[in-house]
Amino acid sequence: MAAIITLLLVGLVLLFAETLLPGMVAGLIGFGCLVAAVVMAYGEFGAAGGTYTLLGVIAGLVVLGVIWLRVFPHSRLGRIFVAKETIGRINAEKPELLGREGVALTPLRPSGMAEIDGRRVDVVTEGGLIEPGTRVKVVAVEGLRVVVRPL
Repeated sequence: MAAIITLLLVGLVLLFAETLLPGMVAGLIGFGCLVAAVVMAYGEFGAAGGTYTLLGVIAGLVVLGVIWLRVFPHSRLGRIFVAKETIGRINAEKPELLGREGVALTPLRPSGMAEIDGRRVDVVTEGGLIEPGTRVKVVAVEGLRVVVRPL
C-alpha cells in the first residue's frame, strides 16, 4: 500500500516537473510511475481495487490538469513562460502590394525574391520561370503568398 501511494505521489511530482524541465524525461518517468502504481494496485487489491485506483488516477489527472491550465498561466512562475508582446512584425498579409510593379532579384522558378516599392519581398510566379532583372507586377496576395507575372 505504501509503495502504491509513493508511486502515485512521485508520478504527480514528476508530471508537474515536466512543465519546468525540457525533454519529456520527467513526464515519461512520472507517467510510468502512475502506470506502475495502477498495476501494483491490481495485484494487491484485485480487479475492483485496481479499477478504482485506475479511475482515481484518471479523474485526478483530469481535475488537476484543468486546475493547472487555469492557474499556472496567471501565477508568478507561469508569467515567466508566457509572452506578453510580439517582437518584430509578422507581415502575414500585404494587400498594399496588389497591382504594384517591381523587379525580380533572383530567378523566379516559381518562387524567389523581388524588389517591390523598394522592399525585398518573397514572391511566387503564376507558373513559368522569370529571369532576374525582369519587370514584374503583383497580381494576387493570398496570405503569405505574393503572386507576380512578368510585364
